[in-house]
Parts: sequence; structure tokens; C-alpha cells
Amino acid sequence: MTDQGNNNQNISRNPFAALFSSLADAKQFASGQKPPLLLLQPSSSTHDLTNRLHAEDSQGSQSESENSDSIEDNDDSVAEISRSFLSRQELCEQLNINHMIQRIFLITLDNSDPSLRGGNGIPPRCVFLVEMAAEMDGQDWLDMDNIEQALFNRLLMLEPGNHLIYMTSCNAVNLSADRDAGDKCAIPFLYACYQRAKEEVTKVPEKLLSYAVRCKNLTVSNTRTVLLTPEIYIRQNVYEQLLDLLLEGVGGPHFAVVEFVEEVIAGLLADQEVRTFSEVIGPVLDIFQGRVKELDLCQLLLFSYLDLLLYFSRQKDIATVLMEHIQPKDPNNGLQYQKTLLGTVLSISCLLKTPGVVEGHSFFLNPSRSSPQEMKVQESNIHQFMGQFHDKLHQLLKNLLQQSGETRHLLLSWLGGCLQANAGRTKIWANQMPEIFFQMYASDAFFLNLGAALLKLCQPFCRPRSPKLLTFNPTYCALKELSEEERRNRNVHARGLDKETCLVPLPPQQSVEYAQSYSLLTENLIFTQMTLHLGFHRLHEQMVKMNQSLHRLQGTWREAQLTGGPAAEQLREQFERLMTVYLSTKAAATQPGMLQCCLNLQASSATLLVQLGLSNQGPEHAQLSFPLPPLHNSLLCHMPEFFAENLGDFFVFLRRFADEVLESSADSLEQVLNFITVFMGNVERMKNPHLRAKLAEVLEAVMPHMEPASAGTAQPIMFQRQRVFCSYHHAPHLAEALIAVFVDIEFTGDPHQFEQKFNYRRPMYPILKFMWGKESYRESIKSLAVYASENLEAMNPPLFLRYLNLLMNDAIFLLDEAIQYLSKIKLLQLEKDHGEWEGLAPDALREKESSLHMLGQLARFHNIMSNETIGTLAFLTSEIKCIFVHPFMAERIISMLNHFLQHLVGPKMGALKVKDFSEFDFKPQQLVSDICTIYLNLGDEENFCATVPKDGRSYSPTLFSQTVRVLKKINKPGEVIVGFSLLADKIKSHADRQLQDEETYADAPDDFLDPIMSTLMLDPVLLPSSNVTVDRSTIARHLLSDQTDPFNRSPLTMDQIRPNEELKQQILQWLAQHKQERLQMGPSG
Repeated sequence: MTDQGNNNQNISRNPFAALFSSLADAKQFASGQKPPLLLLQPSSSTHDLTNRLHAEDSQGSQSESENSDSIEDNDDSVAEISRSFLSRQELCEQLNINHMIQRIFLITLDNSDPSLRGGNGIPPRCVFLVEMAAEMDGQDWLDMDNIEQALFNRLLMLEPGNHLIYMTSCNAVNLSADRDAGDKCAIPFLYACYQRAKEEVTKVPEKLLSYAVRCKNLTVSNTRTVLLTPEIYIRQNVYEQLLDLLLEGVGGPHFAVVEFVEEVIAGLLADQEVRTFSEVIGPVLDIFQGRVKELDLCQLLLFSYLDLLLYFSRQKDIATVLMEHIQPKDPNNGLQYQKTLLGTVLSISCLLKTPGVVEGHSFFLNPSRSSPQEMKVQESNIHQFMGQFHDKLHQLLKNLLQQSGETRHLLLSWLGGCLQANAGRTKIWANQMPEIFFQMYASDAFFLNLGAALLKLCQPFCRPRSPKLLTFNPTYCALKELSEEERRNRNVHARGLDKETCLVPLPPQQSVEYAQSYSLLTENLIFTQMTLHLGFHRLHEQMVKMNQSLHRLQGTWREAQLTGGPAAEQLREQFERLMTVYLSTKAAATQPGMLQCCLNLQASSATLLVQLGLSNQGPEHAQLSFPLPPLHNSLLCHMPEFFAENLGDFFVFLRRFADEVLESSADSLEQVLNFITVFMGNVERMKNPHLRAKLAEVLEAVMPHMEPASAGTAQPIMFQRQRVFCSYHHAPHLAEALIAVFVDIEFTGDPHQFEQKFNYRRPMYPILKFMWGKESYRESIKSLAVYASENLEAMNPPLFLRYLNLLMNDAIFLLDEAIQYLSKIKLLQLEKDHGEWEGLAPDALREKESSLHMLGQLARFHNIMSNETIGTLAFLTSEIKCIFVHPFMAERIISMLNHFLQHLVGPKMGALKVKDFSEFDFKPQQLVSDICTIYLNLGDEENFCATVPKDGRSYSPTLFSQTVRVLKKINKPGEVIVGFSLLADKIKSHADRQLQDEETYADAPDDFLDPIMSTLMLDPVLLPSSNVTVDRSTIARHLLSDQTDPFNRSPLTMDQIRPNEELKQQILQWLAQHKQERLQMGPSG
């Protein structure tokens, strides 16, 4: 503070001294009266000064003095005002201007004794402009001529707080006043001046209004100058100051900040010679990005920054700069998009910031020491913050899309480039090489949040039967490379879609009618589906793998705990780390609002695909009915497969990790069932058999799953799903579609088709079992069986016939493989128990353990699948019999069942007695029970019973006696045991008769024997291309699996074979002759 002794200024230099008769009177008056006036203004009450003016003035000037402003006659805060003023009113006006400038800018040229100043209308503290005061040649007041220089000097001060002076005689501590006047940050200081100037504008008399407005404008123009020439303001980061000011004002109570910034922006836009507007805002955005990068999802400060970002998106000029600012350095590198400001915001999540690095993570630490309730509360908290975060992101994208045509184009171009640059995220190699993956592509968090925001943009047209949905134009996906100008004009910003595989190929004769321009709805839907394809799918895969790893790790950890040692603690730490990652990933992927939006989108996509599958290109939704109409100029040839893949992946995810969402979405489930019914069994509408097989897994995911809940967990609610499935209008067609895809997946053309088909068929078994329990579905399956039994020799084998043939093929292969694996496991277990592993080298021991583990996994898989196939045959034969007892089908199923019984109840059963059946899902009792059920279901048919003994490989009366013994041992009901015993007796009597017949046929000519089965032909038929004669049942069975001539591989169907009547008559004559000879010879012969 300046020394108060310096305030003893010579009053004689004060122009007000001329109002007194002598200098002594002036000094006496200055030391006495201090009228409390805030502002110099005309007043009806006069002060001593006014009285003296009246006494000394001439009569002619009385009127003027009555209308003039009163003067604070004892205010010595103003030094000599020029005597050239035309009137005392001008003098008073200048004094008012000086006071107003002091109040606004908190600066002064007056360093006089505060006790000599009037206390009203003067701020408590001001910065004394030392250098300028020295230059002013004694002038110690501020006016409109010198204020610009004064303000500039004030802004250049490094430490303005060192030059504060008291403006009033009150010496009390006033930290607020000290802080306001001594603020050394240019931007906040100017904003505070702006606020004070605004207040002056509302209070000053009209004649001072223009000066107040000029002062307000000065704050804006100087702010512009500061931002344009930041280098002259030493030790100040003016861009950081502007950001802090905006952060304080936007979204808070300080609405004047926005007004102030808007005026500054207008000035910056008008003056871009020194720096462009982009060059001013760019550094602010850089600082913004750097700060946001350090914030976590659940920090409240993050949402203040997001509010500011929303302001940027609403301000047209900043929004344009923002969109230019986020363009990546290398548009072909997916990771570069994450390094932009928008990418930094999109990367905020509860997922690990650095994959695999748990240190420094904020969520789900020490999960094994937290209760389930505590983790549930934390997950709920994360979901709440995620919901708010996604709302902000959605509003941000919406603002940029609506702001202007330029920002919309730039944002959509950014999205298109980003998705193309990150297309490699779906490649198998990328997931197998994480070190390369994280250098090339944006993170899972980035895509999860981008997907959530885009999903919200799609919600307006994601309502049931929304007519807007039908405005989607698939030809967008067929457009090839376009120029930037074409992309802008036609609203086409996605790239590389023409290289995507579509649901069906484009017919050669079908031309493509492209639109002149495409709607935002079309782009929104495509961008959203592309984002989900690149992001959500990978996250789902990671969660499945982590879940499996956690189960394995937990088991290993528990075993290590029993043995003790340091390994247990290491495994615990490993388990903790993986559990932290898993719980964080699960929390990120299961945010309820995001899942609901995704459900709405996928149900709408299902509806859209069905409408395209019906060739509907009208404005209204067409009613689904069967049979489906023939495709005509279908747009399915432009629909990328990832639309269907995303749909399937999402519903499987819900089934695994958020099952409760399905129960609350009955309307959506019906749309999904329609989609599955139309596409799953229809190669004309979905060519890819793998994708159609995937729909079976989707069907399993959305259907009610009735397996018992694990201990300690509540049985999931299934009411809505039960209702939707049981009341589904197209139930018969859905059942047929399921059986069709079961058959189609046998021949995919893939080199690994044999191994793949079992995985694809796994979900089909529980679906069929569920359907069999519902009358509408069961009747449709039975009608397929009836049709098949009536058309066994049709040119194209009936669907159900092919299905049964493949079902039995699978059963034979799967159980045979399971038996082999169990036999090998038994041998390894015996080796281990006998101590043969103890002397092995470490590498050899690890190899043995690895082999045992691998065999166990294979045995478990094959046991599960064989249990399903035999179980399916058991319930199908309960009401479908005619086709099973047909000669060629009966032979197959009987030989299969007898073969299994040999291993399960015969002398070979000892080879399967591994230590723990449950570890390998080996259920011999259930298998024996199901096989006996099949026998009992079909045992009423004499033809079937007569066929059983013909199985020369496995059948024997002893086998059935052993089976009865096992049924008793496993405590099957008495009626089952009695029924099977009676059936065994009936079959034995047929066997005795057939034994006699076989003696008769033993010397049959070779021409009468089937060349494949070496049995006597009863219905010989001629194969047209190879000209070989075989038994009808033999070739019929072969053609179910392979529609070629078995002797030369030429194409062959049942309608092409011809009866060999001549040979048939010869065989019949030979049989009759032998029977006659036998009768003549009698029993002794």
C-alpha cells in the first residue's frame, strides 16, 4: 500500500478551491464536512458547497446553478481538472466518470489521502497505476480519453496486488476487495469488470449511460486483444483462464459468462488478422482435452466439463472449430481417433484404462473381500453415472448434427473414417495379438460409449411398427468410392460397406437404383450397427472368456488352498485381478438404459429385415403370413450380414449376463421370433448357413429356459416369455425352420463343417424339447413326420426324414467318441493310481496331465451332445412311430440302440468306469433309460420287433437280459421293467424264427445279395448311372446323407431309381422253392 503521507496534496491545485474566498476557507471546509453522496447529480436539497456557489454567483447564473449537479465539495480524490471546462456541470460529469471507471476497473491515478475523499461511489480498493500517474503530468483522474491506456497498463502488471491502495478512510481488512482489485489473471479480471460495467449500465443516469456502455465494450475488446496477443501477458496462460471462466459459468448460476464470451467471440470473428478464431479456440480445446483425460467416470467434475463441451457444441462458431480440431493426424489409424478430444471423452469408462493393468483402477478392488451386496451397490452407482454420461454424449452428437450443415458433415465424416479405420477390430488375428491391437485401434470403452450415444440417436424410430423405419434405404450400403463432394451432397459418409458380405448375393439381372441423397435415419442406423459390430461383439467375447477363466482359476485356487504353500496366495491375487477386470467389464456392458436402447434397436432391425424379406418397399408395414411370397427385387442383397450378427450377439449376451431384460420386453420378443421364423430356415433370404445356425442360438436365448436354478439363487421369472412363445401365431413355421437349419448345417462347404455342426446344433436340442412340450409346436412337428412317412421316396427326401437320419448319425458318432475318450481316461487314471507317473520327468508329467485334461474336456462335450440326441429320440418316438418303423429307418435305429446297450450294460461297460462320472457329464443310467424308452415307444409295432434280431452285430437275447438287470439296479419303475422284459421275449421269438430263415437263405446266389450290406434283397432296384442293383432300403438310407450313386458318385435321387422286377421275381421264386424244399424235408432235414 502506498505511504499515506504522500496523500497531503496541495489543495490549491484543486479546481474546487476557486469556489472559496480564500485558501484557508477551502482547507477548513475540506477538513470538516463530508456529504454522503453516491453520485454527483442534481438535487433539490443543497449542501454548503451549493450555498456558497449561490452566494457568489451572479443573479443571471442562478437558474443555471439550480439545474446543475451538486458537487461533493470535500472530495479531494480528484486532482486538478482542467480549468478549460465550459461549466461546472461538465466538471461534475467528469468527476462522475472518474468514479464510475474506478468502480468498474478498480484502478486509479489518485494516490491522495483517503480521508480527504468522499466514501460514497468509490470502491474500497483500487490498483494505483504508478507508471501512468507519473506520465500524466499531475492529472490524477481517469476519463474516456485515457481509460484504454490505463486498462492496458493494468493488464500488463505482473503483481497488481503490490499496488493496491485504500480508497476510503476505512482500514478494515477486506480480503474480497483485495482479491477483486489485485487479480493478476487477465481474463477473469476483465470478466469481473464486464459484470461491474453491466451493473453500472443499469444504474447510472442517462447522460452517463454511453460512458458505461463504452466501458463494458472495453472489457470485451481488451479480452479479444488478450486472446489474440497472449504472448505479451507474461506468466499468464490466458487460454487456461478462459477455460476456467467458462467452466465456472456454463451450466452454473453465472449466466453472464456466456453473454460475455459471446461478445468476445463476435469480436474475435471480426478481427482475424493476427490470429484466426480457430487458432484462439484450439489451445482452449487442447487444455480441455488434457484435463478430461485425467478424470474418472464417477467424478462430478467430469460432468462440469461435459456441460462445457455441450456449450461448445451449441455455439455455432466454436462447434465448427471443434469439429475441425478433432480430425485425426492419421485418418487411417483407428487409435488416432481416440487421441482426439472427442475420442478422449468417449474413452472415459469403468473399464481399465490400460488393458491388464489393475493398479490405479478405481472400481471393484479386492472383490473376494467384498460382499455381493457391496458389489451390487457399486455396480448400481456405476450404472447411474454411466446413464448421465451417455445422456451428455447423446446430446453432444445431437447438437453437432443439428448445429449446421457443416458440423453435421464433419461429424458424420469423422464417424465414417473412424469406423473404417477400426474395421480390423473384428479380425481374428487382431484379438490374438493384443500388443499390435492396442497400437492400431481405439479401445473397447471408446466403442461402448460411442455405441451408447448412437443408440440414443436411433430411439425416435425404434418403436414398434414405426413408419419411419421403412424409410431406411439399404442401397446406401452398395455405394462404392465417392468423392468428398459427392459424399457431402448425397449424405453418404460410411466407407467400405460395399465390401461387406450381404444376406444374399445380388442377382445378376437385378440393377441397383441408388437414391440421389440418403436420410439421416439411414446413416444413423448404419453407423450404430457398425459401431456395435466393432465394439459390443468383442466385449461380449471377452466376458465369456473371462467367465470361463474365472471358473478354472477358482477351482485351481481351491485345490491349492487344500495343499497350502505360496501357490495359493499367488492364485488368489491372480483371481482378484481377473475378477476386478470382469466385474468392471460387466458393469460397463450391462448399463440398463443402454441395454434397453439396444433392445429397441435390435427389435426394430428385426422388423425391418422381415419387411425387406417380404419385399415390402411401401410406406406401411406388411403383415407377415406363410407361405412367404417369392422375392422380387429384394433389397436383402444390400443388407450387410452384421445387421443379423449384431442382433443375434445381443440376445445371446442378454441370456448370459442380463436375463431380466428379456422378461420385460414381450413386444420385442415377438419381433425377434418373426425374424427367426422368416430367416433361420430360408436359404433364399439368408444364404450363410453359419449365420442361420446362429439364429438357433438366438432362439434358445430368448425362449424360456427351464433348467433348475443353482443353489442359493432365485428361479428367473419366465412369465412373459412363456406367454409370447405359447401364443406365437407362426409356431408351426418356427418349428419347421428349426428343423430345416439343423439339416442345412450338415453341409456348409466349410473345411471344418464336421466339427462345427455339433456346436451349432447344441442349442437346437433344448429348443426342440421345449417345443415338444407345447401343443402348437408339437403338432407341427408331427405333421412334418406324417408328410415324411408318406413321401419317403420323393425326389427330394422330406425334411423330417433327413432330420432323423442326421440325428441318428450324430448320436452314433457322439456316443462312440465319448466311449473312446472315457476308455482312454480310465487308462490314464489307472496309470496315475498305480504310481506310474511318479517317476516321470517334469515335462513328461505335464504332458500326461495336459492329455488327461484335454481328454476330459472332449469326453464331456461328446457326452453332453450324445445325451441330448438320445433324449430327443426318446421324446419324439413317444408320439411319432410310423417313420421310425419303416424298414430302412428301423434297421438304423435298432443297430444304434443295440450298439450303445453293448457298451452300457454288456461286458464292455467296465472300460467306461472312470472315477467321477459327473466330471465328464457321463450319465449311463439316463442313457440306458432313454434307450429303453425308445424301445418301449416303438415295441408295439411288429415290424419293428421283427427287425431287432436282424442286427447281427450287436443283438443277442443276453444283451436284453442284462438291460433288464440294469433297469432293476437303477430303480426304474416296475411297469418299465416288466414292459421291457415282455418286449425282450417278443423280440427273442422273432429271433428264433429268423434264425431258421437264415439257414434257408445261407446258400443264396451272390446276385440276390445286396452289394453293400451283403444281405438278401427283398426289393431290388436298379441305379441308372452305375447300372448296379441294390436293395431299396439300402439306397434310400444312403441318399439321406449323400445324394449320389455310391458306385460312381453321379448325382442320384430316389425318383431316378427303377425297380428290378425281373430279379425280384427270381428272388421270390428262389425263396418259395427253398421254403417248399424245407417243408418236404421236415424237421430232421
